[in-house]
Amino acid sequence: MEEQNGNGDLLSPWAYFGYNILFNIPIVGFILLIIFSFDNSNTNRRNYARSFFCIYGLVIIIIIILLICGISFDTISNTISQNM
Repeated sequence: MEEQNGNGDLLSPWAYFGYNILFNIPIVGFILLIIFSFDNSNTNRRNYARSFFCIYGLVIIIIIILLICGISFDTISNTISQNM
């Protein structure tokens, strides 16, 4: 017997696994991620899509920080090597 919440069925572990694979498809996955983030038919799927969207945002922020640090480290090392 499957439990239900107010807005649809609870997701099984295989559903989470399938959504994880689906959201990692480059363009289609991102579009579906946005659609599922605003869909009200299943609360669990909507919340999972929102959490996945937050993880994407954090990864992008970390990549930007690492790029800035890498660029600044590169300019510092070039300045040091030119002065020697």
